[in-house]
Amino acid sequence: MKIPKEKRTYCPKCKKHTIHEILIAKKRKASELKWGQRQFRRVTSGYRGYPRPLPSGNKPVKKLDLRLKCKECGKSHIASSFRTGKPEFVAK
Repeated sequence: MKIPKEKRTYCPKCKKHTIHEILIAKKRKASELKWGQRQFRRVTSGYRGYPRPLPSGNKPVKKLDLRLKCKECGKSHIASSFRTGKPEFVAK
């Protein structure tokens, strides 16, 4: 899917429509201190195997989270996410 590199849209910080740079929001590393991760590490430690069945079949298309960064104030916010195959940024 072709996505423009820049877009004129509303900035909640400036409270007006400005030009925004479009970036893909990347997933950060999961925290090891969260309860679910601690439980997962405890269950998988030792001689036991994986705690639940591994998923089989084709993976669905991932949702794409676009981060809009304002060119005037530099603040960024996330736009509504949608499903797409391979995103491709194009200049207008």
